[in-house]
Amino acid sequence: MTRSPLLDPTPVADEQADFDSLLPSARLDRRAFVTTLAAAGFALAVQPVQASTAISTDAAGLDTGETTIEVKDGALPLYYARPAKAGAAPVVLVVQEIFGVHEHIRDVCRRLAHQGYLAIAPELFFRQGDPRTVESIGDILQNIVSKVPDAQVMSDLDACADWARANGGAADWLAITGFCWGGRITWLYAAHNPALKAGVAWYGRVRGLPSDNTPRHPIDVAAALHAPVLGLYGGQDQGIPLEDVELMRAALQQADSPSTLHVYPDAPHAFHADYRPSYRKAEAEDGWQRLLDWFAARRS
Repeated sequence: MTRSPLLDPTPVADEQADFDSLLPSARLDRRAFVTTLAAAGFALAVQPVQASTAISTDAAGLDTGETTIEVKDGALPLYYARPAKAGAAPVVLVVQEIFGVHEHIRDVCRRLAHQGYLAIAPELFFRQGDPRTVESIGDILQNIVSKVPDAQVMSDLDACADWARANGGAADWLAITGFCWGGRITWLYAAHNPALKAGVAWYGRVRGLPSDNTPRHPIDVAAALHAPVLGLYGGQDQGIPLEDVELMRAALQQADSPSTLHVYPDAPHAFHADYRPSYRKAEAEDGWQRLLDWFAARRS
């Protein structure tokens, strides 16, 4: 008897799936890379940076900076970017990859600010460690990421939304986008915050083994989303099987959710990460336009 895929209890082991996704099987062209730590602002674990494709967005016309938010057990650091001359800007929370709020995530914030948003990227691992200073992806996963409770992340994102409303952000429009680890968080936050208007999850894992820190995964909350989420996935992702993506699609359809998934058949994991060999320009640009359209449609 064939088991229904929605009842399949055997998701890919979480840590191995993350590791597979973050180490794509590609031969690196050394001539295209920065071979020293002169790639300022990028996490050590992603060095050398792919200089030929890395995008650098200037801050002209923007107000950018760093600050901290007092939370119950410390001071949460964040990076923000917003138009320098604007009224109350719609707010987008930008959730990091496992590498923390390094230069790529800051650049994403500036891109959103140029589109009129107040973009906020909090350092969600600050209690557990700074992944930007760790050279090994395996060490980041084992010693930092695995120790971060989802409940802590949800609370920190709530604190960022509160900060935004008190610091020039629109009180009535909040969205979220996240990459890799942050893609999974995007789905979870859409089920957590009833004030959320939209989400865009970039190649975020949808299934996993439950644990004390990660008791639920996106497929478990597909019927409980407060806001529509656009999921962007690569058909060649080594850590997120297409079967999982289709299971998530089926769960959303079963819940009659307005959320949707788009798969780029030839793209690997991290196809938006322009500083890495996984970058795929056409898919990244198409995905970015889809994000802008998704948000714009929910502001009208």
